[in-house]
Amino acid sequence: MKIECADRLDPGEAAAWDAVAGAARLRCPFLGWTWQTHWAAVFAEGRRLDVRYVRDADGRVLAILPLYETESGALELLGGAEVSDYLDLIAVAGHEEEAWAALLAARAAERARWVLHAVPAASPTVRALPALAATVGLCADVMLEERCPVLGLPSSWDTYLASLSGKHRHELTRKIRRFEREAPDGRAVVVRGPEAVAARLGDFLALHRRSRVGKAKFMDERMERFFRGALPALAEHDGVALWFLEAAGAPIASFVCLEWDGTVGLYNSGFAPEAASLSPGLVLLSHLIRDAIARGRARFDFLRGEERYKLEFEPTLEKVFRVTIGRDAAPPPRQHPEGSPA
Repeated sequence: MKIECADRLDPGEAAAWDAVAGAARLRCPFLGWTWQTHWAAVFAEGRRLDVRYVRDADGRVLAILPLYETESGALELLGGAEVSDYLDLIAVAGHEEEAWAALLAARAAERARWVLHAVPAASPTVRALPALAATVGLCADVMLEERCPVLGLPSSWDTYLASLSGKHRHELTRKIRRFEREAPDGRAVVVRGPEAVAARLGDFLALHRRSRVGKAKFMDERMERFFRGALPALAEHDGVALWFLEAAGAPIASFVCLEWDGTVGLYNSGFAPEAASLSPGLVLLSHLIRDAIARGRARFDFLRGEERYKLEFEPTLEKVFRVTIGRDAAPPPRQHPEGSPA
């Protein structure tokens, strides 16, 4: 295998990049060309990029390791721990270990530390990298970073409700009925397509910033620029749905959902604090799950973070790890911003 290094994201590699991402075990938007390039344009601006392509003897790209320099002697995966819920080596399924072996052998003499955030437990990176690193005199530390609550979806909403514990089923149905009683004109609205998503992103951003102080701080100028660039671009390929719960003609809750490979992912949220007594976030979330079931989706992924409102839907917790590769110990973990939809 041959390793090629690049210091920029070359649009000429876009098709090859997405071909590899589409053939990977984890096919999610965080690893695709659209997400990665929009993220790099905003959050890696002025930073040194180190993108490593693994090619076979015929020149076909089998894997991509997109890194950027966070500080002297430290490189992290493009996508960032605060923005992307899943990251990893982007590799054609079945070629991960040989790609890692080639990448590690090529960097054996380098001193820089590689930090891979948000790697799913099922990834060969978690399972195989420590042993592979040891063969070339490197150390790979694998540490639990967070857990993602995930629902396996049944064939109907009624079946899902019946699977909940009595307490959670009672609370969920009580809050839905209270909303229907107190906001008889309430409705859930979903927006898809690049123009429609772009047109209503302002409504989402306003709700997001009003939700609480931490969210207003998270949604700074750079984050808004990323949202306004990446989400309509993903919507061109049906990868984004923007949901609103409306009452009295105004939005009181909103979710950004990402969709991939039979999965609906709950990416971000916002709600009107003055409507908190109506539990708008939980009510809207019930519409999202019901819609995902009706469309035959297999999974509903709440993404990273174990906030209480997510656990009330009784998901399974799936681990994600931080993997650090180098000659010394891993640095302390960084915290991922949390959110709550009321």
